[in-house]
Amino acid sequence: MDPTSLSRQQQAIAPIGAAMATGDLPQLHAALHEGLDAGLTVSDAREILVQLYAYAGFPRSLNALGELMKVLEARRQRGVQDAPGRDPAPLPTGRELLALGTANQTRLSGGPVKGALFEFAPAIDEYLKTHLFGDIFGRDNLDWPSRELATVGALAALAGVEPQLQAHIRISLNVGLTASQLRGVADVLAQRGQREAAARARAALDKHLGEAARR
Repeated sequence: MDPTSLSRQQQAIAPIGAAMATGDLPQLHAALHEGLDAGLTVSDAREILVQLYAYAGFPRSLNALGELMKVLEARRQRGVQDAPGRDPAPLPTGRELLALGTANQTRLSGGPVKGALFEFAPAIDEYLKTHLFGDIFGRDNLDWPSRELATVGALAALAGVEPQLQAHIRISLNVGLTASQLRGVADVLAQRGQREAAARARAALDKHLGEAARR
């Protein structure tokens, strides 16, 4: 498929997420250049790498942010002035942040998120609601479709997290991305040499669509 249903900026996001998640800094270096050339702002690129610590860990995020700094400095030395983008608006705190995160999680997931796992470990439920869906997804300097493209790219690149990838395929569709666009994401990953990530993304989408057809 020709991934033209994705904008140039959107096409650039998943490869950044995949390279960040695997710690492939040369590949990330190239993906960041490509993303900035496509029109991602400095804020966009930075926010993607900050968000993905929640999926790939602080070490990967810190290394990736360091690589972004190198990319930006190299571009400045060449006379390239990348648009800075904008900072997020202030977030609430305390119980208001929990309420915001719970509402965001419900909107993204298409309904309240409950289950035995969250009853078994209520702390992780609160962390997800307050931090991931409040502190991170509550930041308004990157839209939700872009956040999902980054997350799908990262999770597709990681082995053993297929349930989480499946969940974010569903969330991607909930926030307005189409099945055709998600197939485009897999195609872009394959074109960038991230073939295992591409295969996982396709498999997760096919599984979701197959289950939806049987309902």
